[in-house]
Amino acid sequence: MFKKTLLMLALLLAVTAASAAAAPSYAKWGAIAVKETMKKYGAEIVDYKHIGRRTVSADTAEEQFKLWIRAQGGREFGVYVYVRFDPNSETLRSVRFRESDR
Repeated sequence: MFKKTLLMLALLLAVTAASAAAAPSYAKWGAIAVKETMKKYGAEIVDYKHIGRRTVSADTAEEQFKLWIRAQGGREFGVYVYVRFDPNSETLRSVRFRESDR
């Protein structure tokens, strides 16, 4: 019984570690992009795409996302979201938005 319990615990830990390692490096910034977009537009997020990261300076990086949103009244449009942060301290610097009809 003890060996079976130990084996189940080891399996659970392995699965948990594998799922934690699978999270992409931009996941934290994507969550911020979604949260801030919902706050700004009060709209439903229909689709989400990570475009990429660029280095702005030695202490600033920027993740870019494109979100497709459906506003109240049914209007759908894209919003590019730019999340700037310090890659060393993982501190948020700013969030900018640019609307798009595509």
